[in-house]
Amino acid sequence: MAPGAGTWTSGTWTHPEQGKRNVQPGQLFRGLRNGSSELQAMHLMDRITTKDGLGSRLSELGIVLPAPPTPLGAYVEASDTGNLLFLSGTLPVVNRKLAIAGRLGESLSVKEGQEAARIASLNALAVAKEHLGDLDRLKKLVKLTVLIATTEQFTEHASVADGASNLFVQIFGPAAGHTRLVYGVQSLPVGAPVIVETIFEIEPV
Repeated sequence: MAPGAGTWTSGTWTHPEQGKRNVQPGQLFRGLRNGSSELQAMHLMDRITTKDGLGSRLSELGIVLPAPPTPLGAYVEASDTGNLLFLSGTLPVVNRKLAIAGRLGESLSVKEGQEAARIASLNALAVAKEHLGDLDRLKKLVKLTVLIATTEQFTEHASVADGASNLFVQIFGPAAGHTRLVYGVQSLPVGAPVIVETIFEIEPV
């Protein structure tokens, strides 16, 4: 083992100088992915621990949630039952306007589609925060559904949906995992390129 190195096993980081400590797998993953050494990743753990909630994690990642979107029709944005929170589909909206519009395979690239999916996912988190009053009640993403407006020839749906999945993995960690359904459609409301639908596990009151 290199000087300053450590090992991570079953949620415990063991360092020859720092000892043992419980960590989130996603936090270690993020630190190493960004080019940090294991020791640097360990220092990151000093700032975020498993006792910190989702709000602290977003702050550490530099993520600021947008204002929550408002319904486009006769429905509510969020509804919870038991330990599950169901959200209506969210669009890539910023300041009540579409940030990205168009169709994949026609006027939008995969990269633009990924960004649209990411923005829509941030809006989902904003809705969850407004509904729950405290983001720390969110435990994990259970299921993600991504609808994508595409041409008939477009086949890179999974890559576009990764714009949403990667954000949630960054926030909740890869160990949490989520199931996913992705499919293309001819059109979406108000010309949106994607809609993200989410189901979260929440901490009961």
